[in-house]
Amino acid sequence: MSREKMQTAVDAKKRYGSVSAGARALEITRTTMQGRLRAAEKEGISPTPFSIVAAPDATLPAEAIIERRKQQFAHLQKSEKAKHLIPVKVTVDGPIGISHFGDPHLDDDGTDIARIERDVNLVKRTPGMMAANIGDGINAWVGRLARLYAEQSTSEAEAIRLYEWFLREVPWLYCLGGNHLAWHSGMGVALHRWIMNNCATLFDNSSVRLELRFPNGRAIRVNARHDFSGHSMWNTVHGPLKAATMGWRDHLLTCGHTHTSGYAILKDPATALISHALRLSSYKTYDRYAREKGLPNQDIFANAVTIIDPRYGDDDPRLIHTCFDPEHGADYLTWLRGKR
Repeated sequence: MSREKMQTAVDAKKRYGSVSAGARALEITRTTMQGRLRAAEKEGISPTPFSIVAAPDATLPAEAIIERRKQQFAHLQKSEKAKHLIPVKVTVDGPIGISHFGDPHLDDDGTDIARIERDVNLVKRTPGMMAANIGDGINAWVGRLARLYAEQSTSEAEAIRLYEWFLREVPWLYCLGGNHLAWHSGMGVALHRWIMNNCATLFDNSSVRLELRFPNGRAIRVNARHDFSGHSMWNTVHGPLKAATMGWRDHLLTCGHTHTSGYAILKDPATALISHALRLSSYKTYDRYAREKGLPNQDIFANAVTIIDPRYGDDDPRLIHTCFDPEHGADYLTWLRGKR
């Protein structure tokens, strides 16, 4: 028998006042307890001359953890169900336009900032036009990539100031963070909080799916992701087109991320719904990484305008019209609204 067991038995008898009480505390039989006490007496083991009151365990009891986890899951479930399809009430009559901004990378020296400013002003002065951003508003370099701040003229603080300007200037239907903001958890959380508190817009790092509800009762679904899964060397818009084919019955599916452009339309034979798949490139015109890797230039448009005319049905090609030049889109929207 180990000396530790004998010592424990002696201490338990002293602490609890009897052999039986000590045995119950140690969860052993009375006979086992008596055997340990006899062995301890032979070894001359006496009770420990001090008593320690153990500190309570820092971990919550299992019951408390379960209750907390149930509350957390219920809150998460409510949030996820609400985000599955977010209703957006359109308050203007007639056709509207959505100016889709590809990856801005506002603080990068290779970004055409004048072009961004032009497109922002175009949205501001065009009645019925709203804006949408597919993500990667700034570089937000982190980790080993933080060294790249030494290669650009815009500091991190100036980058955040530019992002504030960008978000304040126009009414954003939605704004995605993209993988660059997702890298930077600290900056991403801070900017997320700022956006939600200061801009009337939908924000998420990776995706939003919303339903535009027009005054005449029409509902148009927009599924926007920084990127859709699935890529093809033959088709730059393969990801969103695959999503539409595999079950996302949305009118418009948009993405960015790869700094390439693409557009495709698809009709669902079961419902006659026409889906438009759109990939925006980037305002980052000159990219050292792309040059070093020898990536092909597949930049057709960094901003495309989708014009939605709610007078038409899901199977009518006039419901959504896409213009691959923002100024052309603004002109067409203005004409269309005036014609109405």
